[in-house]
Amino acid sequence: MKLLFINGVNLNMTGRREKGVYGTQTLEEINADIAARLKGTECEFFQSNCEGEICTKLHAADCDGIILNAGAFTHYSYAIRDAIASIDIPVVEVHMSNVFRREEFRKTSVLSEVCAGTIAGFGKNSYILAAESFLLK
Repeated sequence: MKLLFINGVNLNMTGRREKGVYGTQTLEEINADIAARLKGTECEFFQSNCEGEICTKLHAADCDGIILNAGAFTHYSYAIRDAIASIDIPVVEVHMSNVFRREEFRKTSVLSEVCAGTIAGFGKNSYILAAESFLLK
């Protein structure tokens, strides 16, 4: 099983910004924890603050499943939504925070409609839960 983890805008600042929301671990530390937890699964990690780079990564993906935390792009990126809709690989949308307990604008996702599922509110474990959804099939 090969899984692609894509992190979007501002997630490179994880562990340094809004620690009460996103925790103190850096994205690199979270990725290392995910890879260690998913031994036997090939994990590829990608992060970009550029919407077009995320679309290009989705278009070129060669894997069994994609775990996507698009960050703020979740709420308005029709480009990423259309990129997901244009591929045959299932995508699970993830959020470390519980977006439904935050600002009103975070409660709307333009991506959910084209994703296999959405997991939110479990910190870095949101990624693990999404990965397990592929491994349980």
